[in-house]
Amino acid sequence: MKSRPEKRVDFTADTAQRDMSLLFACRFFRMFAYGFVSVVLVLYLVSRGLSQAQVGLLLSLTLLGDTLISLWMSTTADRLGRRRMLQAGAVLMLLAGIVFAWTPNFHVLLIAAIIGVLSPSGHEVGPFLSIEQASLSQIVPAHRRTHIFAWYNMAGSFATALGALSGGAFSQILQDAGLTPGVSYQAVVLAYAMVGLILAGLFAIVSPAVETHTANTTSRASGRFGLHQSRNVVLRLSALFSLDAFAGGFVMQSIIAYWFHMRFGAEPATLGGIFFAANILAGISALLAARLAGRIGLIRTMVFTHLPSNILLFLVPLMPSLSLAVAVLLLRFTISQMDVPTRQSYVMAVVSPDERSAAAGITGVARSIGASISPMLTVPLLANPVLFSVPFFLAGGLKIIYDLILFHSYRSSERTS
Repeated sequence: MKSRPEKRVDFTADTAQRDMSLLFACRFFRMFAYGFVSVVLVLYLVSRGLSQAQVGLLLSLTLLGDTLISLWMSTTADRLGRRRMLQAGAVLMLLAGIVFAWTPNFHVLLIAAIIGVLSPSGHEVGPFLSIEQASLSQIVPAHRRTHIFAWYNMAGSFATALGALSGGAFSQILQDAGLTPGVSYQAVVLAYAMVGLILAGLFAIVSPAVETHTANTTSRASGRFGLHQSRNVVLRLSALFSLDAFAGGFVMQSIIAYWFHMRFGAEPATLGGIFFAANILAGISALLAARLAGRIGLIRTMVFTHLPSNILLFLVPLMPSLSLAVAVLLLRFTISQMDVPTRQSYVMAVVSPDERSAAAGITGVARSIGASISPMLTVPLLANPVLFSVPFFLAGGLKIIYDLILFHSYRSSERTS
């Protein structure tokens, strides 16, 4: 499948470099905040008196709400302005953090979960990823896209790692100083909200160069959900990505942290250290993915690295000790995220420039929908001693099915950039 032609406007290399630096900084701060809050989020909600069923519903609706917001914002960003939508997303992130820190009222939290932007998984949520991908694709040459996305994902993984380490350590320090666990977790949530304010300021100084400048953008991008000639391929990819995310939702970072806490008694500081190492390894693997994709192609890189990582996922709950379980989990993280920059680059390569925000948004929303369903099924399983480890097996099995379908369907349309 050939890339669509694009028309660029003139802007200086300095402007492009400055915008890229700002977008990378926004990615870093945001993912730090996601990792910071994800390690303690489930523990925080339980400490506020919510039942396990309520926590599961809240996590699902948090992801579902982010999905609906992201769908509208990403599919209109190319017409209404990418920078404007990014700033709006930052404000929703700020509001969600404030409300979650302010009240334990379940119904108010539900509203905030649906409207706001909050990450229970430590992974990207909201409209940011899709719009930033489109913006980066606007200011970098096509042959460097996968490489830039690899560094972009590495920055996010390193930030998530630092956030997880800091969130666990910060809450542990506050508890050691005499605060209750609930109050220490609340402080983490408030810090998350403040990052939303920082992001709003950074997005405000990104230049207009990141906006789409393809001829006839308004008329062509006015198709359903901002797509026109690429609609079919985007919808097919979205269905597949939704299956992968549904599987991943069974083992999101907050849930794994809770599982380690209940199974082995791991404390917040320990959990922070585990996910610090996990996300560092994931970040390094992103760079390796770019190099591998240049040799064997994007689709093969996605599948051939994903399959063994899913086998390792099966093994985590079978380990008899915390150290062995962590070792297997970390081994999995050395390859489990190599499909991320290659998947993003593939989507950007097969759509028109004025469809990129919409395409990234729709495929991202599909992933969010898939991931939003799993927590409602996962938390009740964790409450049953017999089914306590089933989420790992469900996630691994479904992800293997996704890999096989993806390879069978798209190996003939292989790309290397």
